[in-house]
Amino acid sequence: MYVIIVYYHVHERSSRGADQENVSPGRCATPARYPVHRTGRRAALGMSAAPKVAALRGGDVSLAAAADAFLATQRTANLNTHRAYASAIDRVIALVGRDRPLAEVADAEIGQALAELWGASAPATWNRNRAAIASWLSWCLKKHWAAPSVPADAERRKESADETRAVAKTTIHRLLSRRDIPLRERALWRMLYETAARAAEILALNVEDLDLEHRRAPVRSKGGAMEWVYWDSGTAHLLPRLLRLPDGSTRTHGPVFLSERRPVPARRPAADDICPHTGRARLGYDRARVLLEKYAGLDLHQLRHSAATHLGEAEVPLQLIMGKTRHKNPRTAMRYIKPGAEAIAKVTDVLAPRRRTH
Repeated sequence: MYVIIVYYHVHERSSRGADQENVSPGRCATPARYPVHRTGRRAALGMSAAPKVAALRGGDVSLAAAADAFLATQRTANLNTHRAYASAIDRVIALVGRDRPLAEVADAEIGQALAELWGASAPATWNRNRAAIASWLSWCLKKHWAAPSVPADAERRKESADETRAVAKTTIHRLLSRRDIPLRERALWRMLYETAARAAEILALNVEDLDLEHRRAPVRSKGGAMEWVYWDSGTAHLLPRLLRLPDGSTRTHGPVFLSERRPVPARRPAADDICPHTGRARLGYDRARVLLEKYAGLDLHQLRHSAATHLGEAEVPLQLIMGKTRHKNPRTAMRYIKPGAEAIAKVTDVLAPRRRTH
């Protein structure tokens, strides 16, 4: 039996004094197979052990310039998203100072502006505008701009679900059949209800987008994708009347829903938002919201909410309801299809005692 002994001369000291004097402190005379002595090498090369940190740039960028740069990015390419973000950001920088350098604004100033603008608003309104400002400021930090942040005390607020958002089907049909409501409002509200679409999507429709024969139209959804919305006979009956001009002809281009009068030169919108036949501008979201509240005391989103709820009460499968409302997340769609008061009252009859048959 033989025993083989192998020696690994890793830290073998040199017998020559001159070579030994040349060995740097903290390093081995002979390099090891797995080098572990790195500290001495970094110090010998003048390297710091701390990681490098990229210097912040853009110290002279103003709030207005930072806002314009953010609103020009792809994340706000959708018109509805751009409108919501621009509204919140413009109001905040108007309070803080549009021409102030971004680096000079403190976190507390952002929190103060949020509190002054939306401190007394509903939790959903506060959370929506706060998220828009936080997204903008975090984007500035990613560009290595010295920018403030939303302070910790301006945190999100808890939203309580409103169980009365859905309107009864009889109430909606009675509203849409009233003779004292103008044709434009009746067509818009019925289209919102029958398509279960968002109000901003329907208001952005142009006449050339309408497929009247198949009762459908393409809309740009919340995520930016192009999707179809479908309506029923009620909308199909009102749209030709809405598009008819006083001389008997029909509008072929321009916005579907128009404002009452032509815009003044000082507030003239883009060319795509003006009807080439009448010169009137596209109906705005705020004006449409005010009119529905005036006539019925409702919110525009309640028509979409009610449509989803009524489909759920009719025992339509969740997958089809998501296809109609174009929700991607089932949990989000479930908020809208919670049974309404009529369905709950009807199912309560099951718990009642048996009726006598004789």
